[in-house]
Amino acid sequence: MAKQNVSEQFVDILVRAGVKRMYGVVGDSLNPVVDAIRRNSAIDWIQVRHEETAAFAAGAEAQITGSLAACAGSCGPGNLHLINGLYDAHRSMAPVLALASHIPSSEIGLGYFQETHPELLFQECSHYNEMISNPQQMPRLLQTAIQHAIGRGGVSVVAMPGDIASQPAPEKSIEHALVTSRPTVRPGDAEIEKLCRMVDEAKRVTLFCGSGTAGAHAEVMEFAERVKSPVGHALRGKEWIQYDNPYDVGMSGLLGYGAAYEATHECDLLILLGTDFPYNAFLPDDVKIVQVDVRPEHLGRRSKLDLAVWGDVRETLRCLTPRVKVKTDRKFLDRMLKKHADALEGVVKAYTRKVEKHIPIHPEYVASVLDEIADDDAVFTVDTGMCNVWAARYLSPNGKRRVIGSFSHGSMANALPQAIGAQFTDRNRQVVSMSGDGGFTMLMGDFLTLVQYDLPVKVVLFNNSSLGMVELEMLVAGLPSFGTDNKNPDFAAIARAAGAYGVRVEKPKQLESALKDAFKHKGPALVDVVTDPNALSIPPKISAEMVTGFALSASKIVLDGGVGRMVQMARSNLRNVPRP
Repeated sequence: MAKQNVSEQFVDILVRAGVKRMYGVVGDSLNPVVDAIRRNSAIDWIQVRHEETAAFAAGAEAQITGSLAACAGSCGPGNLHLINGLYDAHRSMAPVLALASHIPSSEIGLGYFQETHPELLFQECSHYNEMISNPQQMPRLLQTAIQHAIGRGGVSVVAMPGDIASQPAPEKSIEHALVTSRPTVRPGDAEIEKLCRMVDEAKRVTLFCGSGTAGAHAEVMEFAERVKSPVGHALRGKEWIQYDNPYDVGMSGLLGYGAAYEATHECDLLILLGTDFPYNAFLPDDVKIVQVDVRPEHLGRRSKLDLAVWGDVRETLRCLTPRVKVKTDRKFLDRMLKKHADALEGVVKAYTRKVEKHIPIHPEYVASVLDEIADDDAVFTVDTGMCNVWAARYLSPNGKRRVIGSFSHGSMANALPQAIGAQFTDRNRQVVSMSGDGGFTMLMGDFLTLVQYDLPVKVVLFNNSSLGMVELEMLVAGLPSFGTDNKNPDFAAIARAAGAYGVRVEKPKQLESALKDAFKHKGPALVDVVTDPNALSIPPKISAEMVTGFALSASKIVLDGGVGRMVQMARSNLRNVPRP
């Protein structure tokens, strides 16, 4: 049997860790690893047009599967392109292994062609970032990197010079059993007892939920029923907690709606469940706050805590719920449910008024129709900016759908690359990229990746020929909009020229049939929807400071225009409110 080289051993270990594909762009120092992938039937090389796309795609795959995903860039500029997508994956706690191939080891530090220093560049967006400078470090270094990415949830970066990649792998190297899943974390009995006393002593309890409630829907609902608590959520918690939720009071934040803000401020005990919600101006400073999080470094960094609980949300509630006393007073819960329904009723009228005749098309209408006709288990990837608004307010979670975006890092151009990674996990699952024209054009070259691999991603392009969220920020700051206009082509024509399905929609009555036809198409498709760039409504009492950094405190609803099917859910939840 022929002796392995370092690249072959590297690839074999990735396969053992469950990696099924590596995204990247081939080149020079990376070639030995790509060749090893070519000769290994258990893993695929996915050729993208830009390394940033590779990192975003790997991050999306990791979020969909919960397993390790991988990406790679060649030396210097190649791996440098990975950095934005790696930041996003890291802040999303997506387990990603990034290979940053390097210049020849003998030239490091001498100003060689394309020289950079990956061990410095990726330090802030990784849990582990080391260079293989000697074959004897394999496989221990790679195994350590994998366990950091999976165990801590985030990115590990391995830099490897091309000459090292081609050398023989060390004999009798130690390959131990790999950690491929994370354990559950149970809080200590002392913390559970303290939390139990605080809940029992409180008259009005509110739960505010983030992405850490994934897998804990039943436990959250059981606890909310036991203590008669309203349940609000952050954007990243929406897909996990809003569906089948009779205690729902909406979302807080700049994109928020409903009574979540009031529920978090009018309670006397606020419990933050699995959320690292960054906008502390939305959080109260005059009520008791408990935070439950599996990452202890997140505890207390947004607000002053009366109790910090280190543990999984699900395990914490499983320990806590049986111990707390059953509350019978629903007055606070029912009042918040009524406020929530009233708030949604107030904004839905603007959306329903002659929207089917409005030209250019209301983007709210596009999102609403999209929500209605998309599959029950669709994956939506959402561009940063106004697409975040429409997704937050119109996509209806049901426990099977997924919504992925750059919700923590806030990068442009994320939706199309993330759709690529999501679609590779299952070609038969509907994947919809909700792209803005600004984000789409930034990495538009990777639309060709869809065509090359015949990935059936459906790109729904909200084409308002502007950077809408930036324009809003300027207007609120009292500045004239400048540098926000885009002169766009017919994107549907470009899609057809590339070999994909493309259709342009300029009238509302064309929209539903255009979307349905695109969704029926078996390959990649793009629906270029010309939307109204003025589909923004700014309240009279709002300051620049409120919008900057999304730190809104005085005004809870910034963008009106309806909330889609959420108003129906709010109405149905009112049936639980006892009649006087």
